[in-house]
Amino acid sequence: MSSPPRELRQPARGWFGRPLLSATIAVCWLLLQGSLELPHLLAAALIGLVVPRLVAPFLGPRARIRSARAATRLVLVVLYDIVIANLTVAWIVLNPRSQPRPAWVPVPLDLTHPTGMVLLATIITTTPGTVSCVIDEAKREILVHALDCDDAAAMAAEIKRRYEAPLMEIFG
Repeated sequence: MSSPPRELRQPARGWFGRPLLSATIAVCWLLLQGSLELPHLLAAALIGLVVPRLVAPFLGPRARIRSARAATRLVLVVLYDIVIANLTVAWIVLNPRSQPRPAWVPVPLDLTHPTGMVLLATIITTTPGTVSCVIDEAKREILVHALDCDDAAAMAAEIKRRYEAPLMEIFG
C-alpha cells in the first residue's frame, strides 16, 4: 500500500496554517456585520485566526491547489451553473404543465484526491436540481439524484467534463 502524497501528510501549522480559510472566515464575518469599522475589522481578524486553529483537528490534512487558474475557472463555471439551475428548477416548479423526470445517475470517478471528491459532491449538491447521495470508493463512482434527467449518460458525462476534469487539474 503506498503512502499518501507528502502534502496530504503535512498538518497545517501555526496561526496561519490555513490562510485561505482564515481569510474566508474574516470576510464572511465582515459581510455578516455589514461594516468595515475598526472593531469589526479587529473581530474579523481575531475570529479568522482563532477558528481555524480550534477546528484544525477536525479538518484533516491540508490540500494543495496545483492550478489557481483552473480553480478560478471552476468557481465561475459553478456560479454560472447555480444561476442557470435555479432558473430551471423555478420553471419546473412554477410551470403547471412540467413533468420532471427524476433519475438516479451513477457517475464513474477518475478523481482520487479525497478533497477533490468531497468538492465534487459539494458542487453537485449545491447546484439546484441535483443531490450527491453516495461516494462509493469501492465502485469508484458517485451516485447523483437529478430532479429532471432524460439522459443519465449525458448528465454523467457533463458532470465529469464540467466539474471532475477541472478538479483533477486543480488537485492532480
